[in-house]
Amino acid sequence: MANIHYFTLTIAILALASSLAYASDPSPLQDFCVALNDSKTAVFVNGKFCKNPKLAKADDFFFSGLNTLGISLVRIDYAPNGLNPPHTHPRATEALIVLEGTLYVGFVTSNPENRLFTKVLNKGDVFVFPEGLIHFQFNVGKTNAIAIAGLSSQNPGVITIANAVFGSNPPISYDVLTKAFQIDKKVIDYLQEQLWWDNN
Repeated sequence: MANIHYFTLTIAILALASSLAYASDPSPLQDFCVALNDSKTAVFVNGKFCKNPKLAKADDFFFSGLNTLGISLVRIDYAPNGLNPPHTHPRATEALIVLEGTLYVGFVTSNPENRLFTKVLNKGDVFVFPEGLIHFQFNVGKTNAIAIAGLSSQNPGVITIANAVFGSNPPISYDVLTKAFQIDKKVIDYLQEQLWWDNN
């Protein structure tokens, strides 16, 4: 009888241990994938058209060689008073380095605290936005600003908060928005009539 209990306990422990899941970008099927738009000269790997690895050159890794390596890189140019509005990357942490100018940046932690962390960044400063948290960048300088952002996923996704809430198609119900934001229907009408831009 004791053996049955030990057997059952062992099975239960193994079931619990094997139920843990770890999520990340899929493992690449080759060392790298230099992205190509021409499918006639490409190899199809991990859902992407890639240059034949035997034809790759060092110049291919100048920027486009990031495909299927589990990271993304983007250059962001900000005009004076330019804004990368509050948004989130559901699948990536973002590291931002300022190359030129001055940016006011920040992110908000999750509920229930909703704590705001902000910093003014100058040339050479780096700031990290944790995965999935709402964040923004705003050029507070009098000149253009330039930043490079690295993201920990080849497909980080982006959800711009105002676009998603007030620019959805079809629109979110007035009842939901007036109650959620505790504002009048006329304000919702005004916000939904705006031309929400795509900041991708």
